[in-house]
Amino acid sequence: MDEIVKKLAGLGLPGIIIVILAVTSAGSNAAIVAALTALGGPFGIVGGIGILGLITVVGDTVAGYGIEAVLKAVYTERSKTESVRYLLKEIKDLPISDELKLKLRNELSPEVIIDTEEIQPPKTIEIVEE
Repeated sequence: MDEIVKKLAGLGLPGIIIVILAVTSAGSNAAIVAALTALGGPFGIVGGIGILGLITVVGDTVAGYGIEAVLKAVYTERSKTESVRYLLKEIKDLPISDELKLKLRNELSPEVIIDTEEIQPPKTIEIVEE
């Protein structure tokens, strides 16, 4: 068991993903290949293996700078081309802590955000003649 753990630790996050695929597929090689092929999209299994490599790079970056710094940089860059209102709604739906959500909202919109209620779209009223 120690040897397996050492080898998987050397693979990092992609190793963990492969273990999860193996466990959920009950050890079936065909299921692991199918999952990697699906993950690779139009590039097939080669794309799936490439995605695992990309996950390693992203994981190392996040580990180096921290998730907060990476998310702030991503949302700051996206705010240059996308609506801040849309990004604020997206941040609200992220599965992260409320503290991190508040920091991201303040990064995009520096004024004090007191009310965190969702902005409702205008209602459509249908007039029916009787």
